[in-house]
Amino acid sequence: MRGDGECSSRLSGRSLGDMKGHKMAQMKNKLLGLLCWTFLLFFEANSVHAQTAQEIAKKAFRSTVLLVMEDANGQTLSLGSGFFVRGGEIASNLHVVEGAARGYAKLVGQKTKYDIEGITGVDPERDLVVLKTSAAGSPALSLGSSDAIQVGESVYAVGNPQGLEGTFSQGIVSSIREIGTDKLLQITAPISPGSSGGPVLNGKGEVIGVSVATFRGGQNLNFAIPSSYLKELLAKAGTAKLLVQAKQMKAQRSILSDLGGRSNEGVIGSQFMWDSYISFGIVFPLSHGKFTFSLRNQLRETVKDVYALVVFYDEHNAPIDVAVVKYTDQILPGLAKRVNGRVDGSVQKLTTPDGSVAPSTTVEIRILDFTLSE
Repeated sequence: MRGDGECSSRLSGRSLGDMKGHKMAQMKNKLLGLLCWTFLLFFEANSVHAQTAQEIAKKAFRSTVLLVMEDANGQTLSLGSGFFVRGGEIASNLHVVEGAARGYAKLVGQKTKYDIEGITGVDPERDLVVLKTSAAGSPALSLGSSDAIQVGESVYAVGNPQGLEGTFSQGIVSSIREIGTDKLLQITAPISPGSSGGPVLNGKGEVIGVSVATFRGGQNLNFAIPSSYLKELLAKAGTAKLLVQAKQMKAQRSILSDLGGRSNEGVIGSQFMWDSYISFGIVFPLSHGKFTFSLRNQLRETVKDVYALVVFYDEHNAPIDVAVVKYTDQILPGLAKRVNGRVDGSVQKLTTPDGSVAPSTTVEIRILDFTLSE
């Protein structure tokens, strides 16, 4: 009997051990399954955010339009781009619609034309406008955070350059420029006439900028207005105003509508030199990227608030960087003023390898804008 009891006890112990092992295996399987589901959900969530260029293009084309603006006689004044931001409303550049009596929008690849009924919002200084159209049910593009954008991040520009509908190009954010109190995104994605007003998207397919201008004569010097300014404008948008009122809405000063367009209209920049010091009668340049140049007023009126774009070229005559300089003081007729600016020190070394005060490569100074002083 004792032996049977010992045998029974040993058998019960093995059974309990087997049961515990079985339960442990079940728990491990459940834990493994849970981890697999977590991984799949994480992967799916990230795949929703990170989209391929093809997916972004397909989505953007459904909301991007070709804008055709006409005068009172029905003659075409300008072609531009825009995109739906909410029910029936399109965002674009103010300079695209300026001076037009009427116009229409047409989705990329479609024949239907939507009449522009008016303007619901305008920001003249930043060259932004929101248009009310007869379209209904067109999908809107999501606005992303332009404040979170970083230099080197991939971006995509969508527009209709020279009227070529549905042009999609890829690039990066090459710089974030400060112009006065505003910011401007510098991108390498190509922008041409007709692209103005089109969306610039991030890797999630969100709008982080509005294409506005390209530097004439340079390569990959293209600019977009940050989406944060568009969000502010949409928050203030109201009832539609007549399209012809766009001319009266133009700002007295806007450097965004035509970068470099006033280089020969009365104010010129010249005599570029790197910052230096003199010791024992010898001039020594400082290699910290600080520079000066001369602004000359050739007009009969006094000017102020002069904005200049300084473009630096390498030995192959390709643009490598830009700097925006603002001079707020007055410049009397016929006189010149010396102004200061700064660029990264590496640009100075690339353009002036011999260490002189004058660059060995081309440095071009373009006047962006100025104001006539009262």
